[in-house]
Amino acid sequence: MKRVEGIVLATAVERGRFSQRLERERGAERRNISVWLYGPPRQSSLSPRPCEDRPRATAVARLTRLFLAGLILAWAAGSAQAQKAVTLLNVSYDPTRELYVEINAAFAKAWKEKTGETVTIQQSHGGSGAQARSVIEGNEADVVTLGLAGDIDLLQRNGNLVPTNWQSRLPNNSTPFTSTIVFLVRQGNPKGIKDWDDLIKPGVAIITPNPKTSGGARWSYLAAYGYALRKNHGDTNAATRFVDKFYGNVPVLDTGARAATTTFLQHSLGDVLVGWENEALLALNTLGKNQYQIIYPSASILAEPPVAVVDKVVDRRGTRAVAEAYLRFLYTPEGQEIGARHFFRPQSPEVAAAHEKTFPKIETFTIAEVFGGWGKAQKMHFEEGGVFDQISESRR
Repeated sequence: MKRVEGIVLATAVERGRFSQRLERERGAERRNISVWLYGPPRQSSLSPRPCEDRPRATAVARLTRLFLAGLILAWAAGSAQAQKAVTLLNVSYDPTRELYVEINAAFAKAWKEKTGETVTIQQSHGGSGAQARSVIEGNEADVVTLGLAGDIDLLQRNGNLVPTNWQSRLPNNSTPFTSTIVFLVRQGNPKGIKDWDDLIKPGVAIITPNPKTSGGARWSYLAAYGYALRKNHGDTNAATRFVDKFYGNVPVLDTGARAATTTFLQHSLGDVLVGWENEALLALNTLGKNQYQIIYPSASILAEPPVAVVDKVVDRRGTRAVAEAYLRFLYTPEGQEIGARHFFRPQSPEVAAAHEKTFPKIETFTIAEVFGGWGKAQKMHFEEGGVFDQISESRR
């Protein structure tokens, strides 16, 4: 080396050697960093001795791979679980809210035990006719549990949402429970109501829903009309006059059965509520027998609210199997027992016998016997210009 004014100057050869050593040191550092990040390179028989940091780098790489594998497995498990979760929509009529809350919980438990799938059933309630129209207009019901067969027939005629033979796919014309039409009066029965004829007397205020929107209201209308028709030996004019007087005593027509019940119970309007037996029994057992009492008329109609899978919806959503199992559950001993507890008359003879004190015997007639089925009854009485429209027009 040469010194110039206190500064050490390296020769060209020395500078070259220094640069080579520095480059070797930097290369080693880069190799160590690479091993730390990516793991050791594959070794051949001619490979040089691995660096001292390689065991630590290998452990880190393995932990990283295990962590990523765990994430993938967790994602796969979550995806499989999501695939096992099913949601159904049950579009139902007005007074079945409490019934299907319990039915849904019981079915979900049974389905989980059988298949491992988690099923959630959502509920929609309203007047039966309005609910049928909502499905026609796009409310994607997997199943419908409506107040009368005529409303499910609408789904077939408007969009072919169900097949023409929908009613033959389940027992009892796809009707798991039945009911009838009764009178609920205030305790003591101030107006002395005993039968249908007492309802058309002056001064009696009847609470019942609108047959244009409510399935229960159509059953009530047909019960009154059928009673008068049978009493008058098939005289349709006499029966029409009877229902004209009947609706002349109705101060307000609610859109659904539950709304009519609310008007009578909570708003204290009217002398008598004419409607579903299950609604009357629910009121009696909820509010107390010291406030209300049920009057069973001499004869009433056998109300048959049916159920159906909405084929176009379940096939599009892939929910047919669980939707069909859900409706079949209604016919099981457990489903029938739940229905009876909620005051729907069970079809099962064994369950009916166990609840005979709840459901008194009553003479009933069917819509087929008196009206020739829902198709004829709907056309004659409830379509535009039918008997109900005629008597409504006469009071304007």
